[in-house]
Amino acid sequence: MKILTIFGTRPEAIKMAPLVQALAREPSVTSHVCVTGQHREMLDQVLDIFHIRPDYDLALMARNQGLNALAAGALAALDPVLEEVRPDRVLVHGDTTTAMAGALAAFHRRIPVGHVEAGLRTYNLAQPFPEEMNRRVVDVVSDLLFAPTARSRANLESEHLEGRIIVTGNTVIDALAATQARIAADDALRAELDRPFAGLDPKRRLILVTGHRRENFGEGFLNICKALAQIARRDDVEIVYPVHLNPNVQEPVRAALSGLGNVHLVAPLDYLPFQRLLQRAHIVLTDSGGVQEEAPALGKPVLVMRDVTERPEAVEAGTVRLVGTSSTAIVSAVTALLDDAATYARFANRTNPYGDGHACRRIVDTICGRAVDAFAPDFNAHPAAAPLQGGAPVSTCLL
Repeated sequence: MKILTIFGTRPEAIKMAPLVQALAREPSVTSHVCVTGQHREMLDQVLDIFHIRPDYDLALMARNQGLNALAAGALAALDPVLEEVRPDRVLVHGDTTTAMAGALAAFHRRIPVGHVEAGLRTYNLAQPFPEEMNRRVVDVVSDLLFAPTARSRANLESEHLEGRIIVTGNTVIDALAATQARIAADDALRAELDRPFAGLDPKRRLILVTGHRRENFGEGFLNICKALAQIARRDDVEIVYPVHLNPNVQEPVRAALSGLGNVHLVAPLDYLPFQRLLQRAHIVLTDSGGVQEEAPALGKPVLVMRDVTERPEAVEAGTVRLVGTSSTAIVSAVTALLDDAATYARFANRTNPYGDGHACRRIVDTICGRAVDAFAPDFNAHPAAAPLQGGAPVSTCLL
């Protein structure tokens, strides 16, 4: 069986890397990897960490490229790859333009599509934009829908799609398990990862911030920066913010926060350094989807600077709270976590509903026709004591 896996961004690469490795170990599968290079500078370092060498690199990234140009370029460039490989199945991930184009290109050639991380919904096409539309398109044309949670399965069932639905957990937890195990086992690696942040005061609590969503451009980011500046007036916190390269993020963030002594604006981090900061963080402020899944697995409270999320499971489990982009709401939520130990404990002592480290095994078993036990989170487990409920770290993931 020939499988072609297509991805193009750093988040896709992180979530698909353990699956690519699992496919490579499967005797009945011939695995091919195609990357579009949608996020060139952030994609390559993830490929290096996971020792993945793409069979096809389309290098589609262009400066100031619009979504239509990217989608058209991806469709055109993928077609000859499909013609050459003639895969029995294409696998795509999530909600990117690459995933949408890859699924459509395969559909046009009547090649079966497996969608990893299917079924996430806000039911608001403007939030997140264009990801909500992309994900729905991929789900419509897929015959295997790898839903990470029971909620995402229910979304798919309510839409009466034709694909077979399998609840697998999220592959990001597979990647997290292997990465965290590697960091924990290697003193020299931890020292290397900590060195750029040697100036952080260990007596202060670390707030880790990420932000890049299009819907927050403009007033949203101005409000986020206003909130961070107010939080930075405290003398018991350090704020680390890896600032996305998009000028719509760079300009307001640097204008508002440069020069504040306990706010550290750094370049976007490679995967391993970010994972180490995630370990060290006391609170996480984010508008990222993947971080909403990773941080709760480590027992870290997450405040999501969005009005809606396609990942409501962690909100329901109590590990994540939506705070929007109101500066007042952000400051209030952070203050409560910093000043009230009981509030912090209620966030941290919950279960991550997103995975147990065995999503890739379930996906490969499904593709190969083997029986699969659906993922179901253990809500009696304690995330701080057992960050990856339901199984040991995936030691076969070669980092």
